[in-house]
Amino acid sequence: MQLAAPKGSEPLLREFYEGVLGLREAPKPPELAERGGVWFRGDGVEVHLGIEEDFRPARKAHPAFLVDDLAAYGDEVPDELLPGYRRIYVSDPVGNRIELLQPV
Repeated sequence: MQLAAPKGSEPLLREFYEGVLGLREAPKPPELAERGGVWFRGDGVEVHLGIEEDFRPARKAHPAFLVDDLAAYGDEVPDELLPGYRRIYVSDPVGNRIELLQPV
């Protein structure tokens, strides 16, 4: 999946996607690394954050990640729209919407 980010935000993105979500930074091919941005991998997922000159955070479209301890990320919003899961929405450091799910 691809999300956009503003120029210079790579350190903040690393803190969140590695430090908070537990993903690992993935190497970018040299010709793409020159453009900035950062890639991450986890079990069964790869997230590419590309630099966008006129950046606007994704507020509706969003990736969803399964987590083991939803409470560690914040207060869940109870709903019946996704049976079998508890969930919350958080924002990454640049404002992109992220859904976190925990099976019940």
